[in-house]
Parts: sequence; structure tokens; C-alpha cells
Amino acid sequence: MACKHVDAPELHAPGPTQSVYREDCTQCFDSIDDPSGLDVCLFCFNGGCTGDRSHSLLHHVSSKHPLVLNIKRTRKKVKRDEPPQKISKLSIAAETESDRYDTTTQVKCYECGIDDVDRTSGKLSNVVDAVLKANTFARQEEVKAWEQELTACEHTLYLEQQPARVIESQSLGHCSKCELNENLWLCLTCGNLGCGRAQFGGTGGNSHGVAHTQDTGHPVAVKLGSLTADGTADIYCYSCDEERVDPELPDHLMHWGINIKDRIKTEKSLTEMQVEQNLLWEFSMTTEDGKELKPLFGAGFTGLKNLGNSCYLASVLQSLFAMPEFSERYYLPNEAPPNTSTPAEDLETQLRKLADGLLSGRYSKPDSDIVVSEHTPEVPHQKGLAPAMLKHLIGRGHAEFSTMRQQDSFELLLHLLKLITRSQHPSGLKDPVEAFRFVMEQRLQCLNCKKVRYRTDEQENISIPVPIRRVPKEAKMDVTDSEGKDKEKEEFEPVTLKECLDIFTANEMVELTCSSCGSTDGFLKKSLFKTFPTVLAVNARRFELVNWVPTKQDVPVLVDDEPFSFDAYKSHGLSDGEELLPEDTNVGSAPKWVPNEAGLAMLEAMGFPRVRCEKALHATGNADPEAASNWLFSHMEDPDIDTPIDFNAGAGAGGAASAIDPEKIESLCNMGFGAPQSRQALKETGGDVERAVDWLFNHPDAVGDFDDDSGSKVRIIILTFSLSIIFEALETDHVHRRMAPQPNQLQSSFLAVTSCLQHSSWNLSSATKEARYMLGKQPVTESAISFKS
Repeated sequence: MACKHVDAPELHAPGPTQSVYREDCTQCFDSIDDPSGLDVCLFCFNGGCTGDRSHSLLHHVSSKHPLVLNIKRTRKKVKRDEPPQKISKLSIAAETESDRYDTTTQVKCYECGIDDVDRTSGKLSNVVDAVLKANTFARQEEVKAWEQELTACEHTLYLEQQPARVIESQSLGHCSKCELNENLWLCLTCGNLGCGRAQFGGTGGNSHGVAHTQDTGHPVAVKLGSLTADGTADIYCYSCDEERVDPELPDHLMHWGINIKDRIKTEKSLTEMQVEQNLLWEFSMTTEDGKELKPLFGAGFTGLKNLGNSCYLASVLQSLFAMPEFSERYYLPNEAPPNTSTPAEDLETQLRKLADGLLSGRYSKPDSDIVVSEHTPEVPHQKGLAPAMLKHLIGRGHAEFSTMRQQDSFELLLHLLKLITRSQHPSGLKDPVEAFRFVMEQRLQCLNCKKVRYRTDEQENISIPVPIRRVPKEAKMDVTDSEGKDKEKEEFEPVTLKECLDIFTANEMVELTCSSCGSTDGFLKKSLFKTFPTVLAVNARRFELVNWVPTKQDVPVLVDDEPFSFDAYKSHGLSDGEELLPEDTNVGSAPKWVPNEAGLAMLEAMGFPRVRCEKALHATGNADPEAASNWLFSHMEDPDIDTPIDFNAGAGAGGAASAIDPEKIESLCNMGFGAPQSRQALKETGGDVERAVDWLFNHPDAVGDFDDDSGSKVRIIILTFSLSIIFEALETDHVHRRMAPQPNQLQSSFLAVTSCLQHSSWNLSSATKEARYMLGKQPVTESAISFKS
């Protein structure tokens, strides 16, 4: 019986930017290496397992997508010659996936009940081939994160081409100096086809393309196999010896008879091959003293793969799911997965997937690829889980966590806790972040009249100062470099966690004027715990100013296994005999919360009631309308969503001083920070200069605090100045592109640029890049330039 869905209108090949989930299931970590393989939906390219959980069948039932491509991969058996062949030459050959694995594919139709649909029928042949050639989701995101910010150069902008002709570039094309028909580079000046260098992964090359450039001096070449219909390609300028972009690539290719809109990418790009090399790094399975680590297996002993500088991610995830609050919240083996059409983009689904992978023991078993014998003395260990979907999901839109660079684990922890709190929790399941929450109480006492003020704040972590004490020079160990020369290395005395907590909760002098007695002697400030969390998240601040530059020092902070009491750090509130300071806005009063007017207007324009808009802004930091709208969509069903709330209730009960000591601002300015940023940092850290330095170091793009009276004026100045610079940058771009002015589009340009400035938190560099992207090839008109001046 023939399948009736092979010509369905919805059946199409994946686009160049479309995600194809053909490595592991989107709802668990079952993969193509399992005995029954993985089903890839040919309509939406979701990956579903086919084992006992059968997430592929669940996807078919919920989406009504009938056709899937089953992919199974098995490790090839290594055949050893007896006796081993004599070594006749020494060479290094890169092992490809086809060298290591046998892969089988089969098209199935759930609706027709056919397990082996003819792959040559209807649209199947093109769709299946495209699915198998497409980058997997994980690799696609890795490539995006690794991609460099390439620019044009004078050789691509002012490229001169010889007389036009049509060249053979598809299956008929081959190198002009040899018979190679892959890894071909087209000289954009004369149309010569030359093979590239031999590449990692087994791709051949005799460097005839480089030889052509050396003989002729023609600078720019493009890799034909990397061309895509959306205009991307590997372009190399041999004169600059750099990868470049060509703004007029479609026209330059059409000169040689190549229509880029008809091209399909057939070879890996340079970035993709670089990612493969970076991911081949394997961590040593031995300790520093040379002892081999013993692998562990079973429930709760499942490891995470390195995704490329992802140690910070693995450490945070392993720590969280070792907590009962997270394991009990997300490890639900007897419940069906969340009902969502896009499981790879659903935070609840991905956290449940990770919990199942780490805690079930299902994937904690020896790697079947390793066979112990006299030829392979290696002890089998786990393959480990690759949390690529979760990494992409929590890093999406974030300037740092969306990259493949190493990041700070504490910053990731705070970011992840914020996302979890904002997400919708199913009925009967509570927010696990509650385990981190506690209340700190701050006490201020005037040194002259002894009156006091108390303020309480809910927090999820504390940031403690670490005393930095250098080891005396005579007590240091001798250190030598690779050349045997003596090398100076600073060493620091270890510090205990208890000592850091003692400093954190000790009395501190703050310079404020008392509203009761008028004294300028200052106040004593002390912060203690009003309540204790189940889990205390502690950030150790090990920064020190070295030549006025904040430098992180390698100070060991010791956390003993022996418990110690926190009774000394608990606040008991107002004591007998203490007299409260009068309510005053200058000392201890927290500023009233006011909704962001721009964000409020945007949300109301989307049709949300004002009460809901204010709640959303308050819940998401009062700065990001997009985050607020996401919060609204996820809390539409809350029973109290339309109940008004007084966000300033109790705001005057005590708090950090709103007046910031000018001397502290000046001292931060002397370190190179701006006055508005310094003022904001001091307000964020309760007037603590050392904590303010740490805050500034971790928030380099902070907008700054311009005071209430001058804020709007400064914003106008920034807007005018920023528009001027951005329009000038755009004008320069279009001069380089040699594009003629179009009809007046000043209004759209102005709206785009102002939107970019707001979206980038008024960061000029980010706004410029985003404006260029939004405006695309739209030139800046004379009206725009006159407006700029």
C-alpha cells in the first residue's frame, strides 16, 4: 500500500536556519545510538525517541504529523590484522563519522501504518536528503555562537571583475589544475576554479586555489560548497589573509553565471570545521598525582558532556539537581511530559528532560563504544549527556550565555533562577527557587543620638567580602617557568567561610546626616539574617584594586565539612530601650516604586490592562517591556492577575540611604568609572565602595543613575548624540556600498534607531549594530543627514 502523504503540501526540506533535531529526543536523552533509533518528523523536524517512552508517537498524536525518518547509528567493529601490518609510513588521518559508524535510515508513516515507505516517492527523496545533510540543532547553535563578526575590506568592496562568462560550478565543475570536484574555491576576479587546502575531517585539497592567487595576485575567492540561498558563504581575502564578507556577492557570482538563489549548501563551512576541532577536546581521566579516576554508574551518577567552554553550565546544573527541591520538582518519571508543540523551546520540558537524564540512572552506563582488551586498556566511562537544547534556551537573547565563551557560574545561577521564577509552574508544583529565598535585615544607628532604623529585604543570595592577605615572600615556594628561570608568583593565605561571614555581618561606618539630631558623625550599619534559606547561595568577592584596576585574586576560600552555627548572624529586631528614627526620605527610606512609563505605554498599546502591565513590570525588573510581555503571557490564568497591588506598601519602614556620599562617587570616578554608573552602583550595593566596584565590574553596560531631576534631560542628550553617531555610521556604510539615495525614509529610520537604543539599554555600540541590522541596505537619506546636524 502506498502512503498518501508523500506529496503533502506541508512536506518540505528544512531551510538553512531551521533546526533539525536528529541527534537526541527533544523530551529525553534517547538518541540515534539506541537500538530502535530516533524518529525525525518530516514536517517540523522534531526528534522523538522510539523506545519504551515512544515520544515520537506522542508527537504524532499531538501534532497529527504522519511521516518520520527513523535514523539508527551503530558503531563499526574494528578489524585487527593478525599479525599487525608492518608500519611503512607515518601519517595522521582525521577520522570521520562514516569511519566510526554505520547509519541506517527508514521512512515510516504513523497514519498509514507503513514502516518502510518508498524514499523515492513524491517529495521524500529531496526532503530526506536535506534532513540528513542539514546541521543538527546542537551543531547549528554551536556554529552561531562560534561565528566571528566578519567585515568587508577594500578588496571585496572595490572588486574588479574580468569579462563575464558562464563556468561549470555544480557537479560538472572541477579544479583547473587537477580532477578534484570538492573543496573548490572560485576566484571572483577571473572565475578560475581551484581546490583548497587539505582540511580537517578528510576533505582533500592540493592548494591550487592558493597557487592561483600567488601567480595572479587576484585577492578574493569564495568556497562554492558553502553557498546558501540566503546569501551566506565562506569568502576569503588572500591579500588581507582574513575571512571577509562581500556585500555584493550575488552580483559578483551572477557575473560568472551562478544564481545564488538556486544554490544548496553541500560542504561544511570553515566555522563548522573549527567547531568540530574544538569539541574534540577530551578531559584527562587522571588526578594531579597521576592516579586514574574510577568511573561511577547508577542513579544520580550521570555526567554532562563539555559543549565547548561549558564547565560553568555543568557545575550549576549538577549542583541544582543535587538539591531535593529541584529533583522532586522536575524529576517526575510517572507523569506524562508537558503538552507543548515545541518541546525544545519549552523551559519546563527541558528541565524535566535534564532531571530525568541526571537522576534516573537510565544513561549512567559504560560507553559501549569502548571495548576493553589488550589493545585498549582504557577503562570504559560514560558518554555523558549533552544539554545543548537547555543551554540554547536559557542563553537565547543573552549577550554572554548565548556564546561559546567561558562564563561566570554564579552569574548563570542567578540568570537561571530568574527564568525559573518567571516561568509558569503547573498546578500543585511550587517554585523550587523558594529554597534560596530569605530576608536580610539592615540596622542603622546614629552615632550621636543612638536612634535606630530597620529595613528588611528579600534576597536569594549574598555576596561576601574575602580578605586578601599575601603569603610572605620568604614562605613562598620557588616557581620556575618552561625555560627554567625563576618566576615570581603571588600566593595568598586561605580564608575560611566563617571569617568572611563575620566580616559581612560586622558593623560598618556610613557617612550620613541624622534626620533626628542633625549630627554628621555618621551611622553604624549592620546586616543580619531575619530568616534563613534552605540553601544559601554565596558569592565570594575576591576582587582587589591593582593600579586602580579591579583584579580577581586567587584566594582559597575554605568550606569545612563540619557544621557551624548561624545563631550569631540572626537578627532579633528592635530591642528594648531602642528608639526608632523618625520617617525621613534622607536616611533609610527606600524610594517609591514607579512603573517605567515607556514600558507601560508599550504594554498598554498591546491591549493589556494597566494593572496587569504594572504587575509585569514590577515582576521583571521594570526595565524590559519584552520580558514583561512574556511574563504576562505566562500568567494570564493567575486568579489574582487583575487584583490591584500597592507596590510601595511599607516602603518607608526603613531602607538604605538614598543620598550617596559624593566622596564615594568621586573615588569611583578616580578609578575610571563614570559618575552616573558609580551612583547607580552605590545605590545597588547600599553605599559599599568595594561592592560597588564588584558591581561595576560585572555590569559594564549599566545605564547609570542621572538623578530624578536631570534624568529625562540627559536621556534627550544621549538620544540626540546617539542618533548623530548612528546615522553617521550608517551613512559611512552606504557610501562604501556605493548605493544611491532612495525616497525619504527618515521616519522609519528614526523609529528603528530609537527602538534600538531602548532595546540595548541605551548602549551606543549595541544600538549601532542593531540599527545597521534593522535598516539593512536602506540608505540614509539627505533628510536624515540634515536631521543629524
